[in-house]
Amino acid sequence: MIANLCQALVDAPIDLDVLLIKAQGPYVDRLPRSANIIPLRAQHSLTSIWEVASYLKRERPDALLAIKHRGILAALRARQLARTNTPISGRIGTTVSAALANKSSRRRLRWYQAMRKHYPKLEKLIAVSQGVADDVLNITGMSESRVAVVRNPTIAPDMLVAASEPVEHPWFSADSAVPVIMGVGRLTEQKDFATLISAFAKVRSQLEARLIILGDGGLRSELIAKATALGINDHIALPGFQNNPWAWMSKASVFALSSRWEGSPNTLTEAMALGIPVVSTDCPSGPRELLDAGRIAPLVEMGDSDALASALLAVLAQPPEPAMLTEAVSAYHQDVSAAAYLRKLGLSR
Repeated sequence: MIANLCQALVDAPIDLDVLLIKAQGPYVDRLPRSANIIPLRAQHSLTSIWEVASYLKRERPDALLAIKHRGILAALRARQLARTNTPISGRIGTTVSAALANKSSRRRLRWYQAMRKHYPKLEKLIAVSQGVADDVLNITGMSESRVAVVRNPTIAPDMLVAASEPVEHPWFSADSAVPVIMGVGRLTEQKDFATLISAFAKVRSQLEARLIILGDGGLRSELIAKATALGINDHIALPGFQNNPWAWMSKASVFALSSRWEGSPNTLTEAMALGIPVVSTDCPSGPRELLDAGRIAPLVEMGDSDALASALLAVLAQPPEPAMLTEAVSAYHQDVSAAAYLRKLGLSR
């Protein structure tokens, strides 16, 4: 999302500096070459404070956007040390209370106290969905005027082009009429692919189908064991992380989001942008907003494999019109999102 946003910002155009901690990962090379990429020596947000302070004092930017909680805290402390008045805004991309629900009470308290103390110092807190915004307001007690919702820059032109590329997998062969259900995300508790696998087993009891889950993570062996125990391991594929997941998604019969929590589910947005039928859990937050409370596609209770299976069967039997799905995510196009960011950052009208 940040790589997409950076590309749209330089296209706007504005002069863009990108301060990177740990300049590594699969998306670093997608940052625009026309941006001024500044790799920091620090390996953690909190140890980056002096470098960021030096940058603020030297460059005097018109605005700074800090990404995630620790980045926000570091940027605010850096401004204090630099003794500048740079307007700092922050971006939160997840439902904080849901993400911390299974953490220790001490950790939750420490996190919430930091949010209450420091977030009101921001020019704007940008949330990726109304659910995330409501969560931040509930935790911090900030004024609603200081919290803004800006949709993620999920849909980029290169994504739509990449979706048309071929995929070398036998389940997508031209002579295969068996529907393929698709899930995409890290193999973690948050994404709850265990429930998707259980739902798929119920679908298989009524309809020949296959399931592909793209992504890597620590629960891989557990998910494979679950599929084996259910006797469906021959009908499930876990190909791991894919540089071009959109090519896989575009060939699916239905996309399933089984998450326990999100901020704004990018994979669900991408599937809709490609006109792929979708089913989602009604998790906090984002799916309810994307799917207009279930009008556009089914929303099911989190962790309910029976409801998820029923929804998948219903959508496979009667898929929605692709145009309805693509229209529902029009605000998530890269250029639309970037224009909204610029307005909230006070860099355009």
